[in-house]
Amino acid sequence: MKYTMKMLGLSLGLALAIAAPATAADMKMMSGPQGGSWIPLGGQLKDMWEKAIPGLQVQVLPGAGIANVRGVDEGKADIGFGNSISTVDGLHGKPPFQKPATNICNVATLYPQYYQLVVPADAGIKSIADLKGKAITTQQRGNTGELITRQLLGVNGITYNDVKVSFVSYSDSVNQMKDGHAVAFGLGTQVPAGAIMDLASARPIKLLDQASSFAGMKKLNPGYTLATVKKDSYPGQDQDVKVIGYATHIFVSCKLPADTVYTMTKTLIGHTATLASIAKAIGQQKTADFAEDIGVPFHPGAAKFYKEQGITVASH
Repeated sequence: MKYTMKMLGLSLGLALAIAAPATAADMKMMSGPQGGSWIPLGGQLKDMWEKAIPGLQVQVLPGAGIANVRGVDEGKADIGFGNSISTVDGLHGKPPFQKPATNICNVATLYPQYYQLVVPADAGIKSIADLKGKAITTQQRGNTGELITRQLLGVNGITYNDVKVSFVSYSDSVNQMKDGHAVAFGLGTQVPAGAIMDLASARPIKLLDQASSFAGMKKLNPGYTLATVKKDSYPGQDQDVKVIGYATHIFVSCKLPADTVYTMTKTLIGHTATLASIAKAIGQQKTADFAEDIGVPFHPGAAKFYKEQGITVASH
């Protein structure tokens, strides 16, 4: 009798577990590579959103700009950090994407990103063309920074076959530069970049100017801009440096409930001071900047929030 009751209780428990509906209360967020700003930003957003939405649990996972678009589009995650240029490529099914992404809805543009190519100050490297035949390091494949490295070399007549290239984390790239195993480090992130500051603390560095490559890069992706890394952003940087620019944004699955995304958007924009402790530029954003049109339609929940602020955006 005891055994029968145990089995009945177990069966009832299993039945209830199976019957319990899946909710948007459990979400996965794809952030960025170790050593970058997306992982700590993801941690802050997780805390904010879990406090603002009762019962919500967010799991923060590592990721990368290109991989995150694929992950959310394929339903492996619900939220992702992205770079405007690669997300737009994903929506249009342009390489490296195999097909158009159909489940990507924008929430907010967070801050400008800068592709930075740093070399030792005493390496005698004055231009990107000087990198031919040299050892370089960049982010892992599937990362927007790696894509830009390949494109930037390409518009200067250099392929990966012409250099010795490592696809590793920020911290591993810094170590390669410190040890002399690489003479150039390419990464896409904010300014100042923690990884470059780390490298600059060990040896004098120099940023390579990319202005002469901009026209070629613009042909590859209209979303590129020519941005400026202001002088004194890094130790020993005594003049402005022109680099390839784009924007970081956060997007979600278009299948998430509108009321959930509305609250997520409202909470994010209501806590910019907290987020600015990791990405200073977020603190300088106005609501209209978060609603910037980067070519990615907004989730209806986000669009509702912006409409309440007097801003009309294109939604999915």
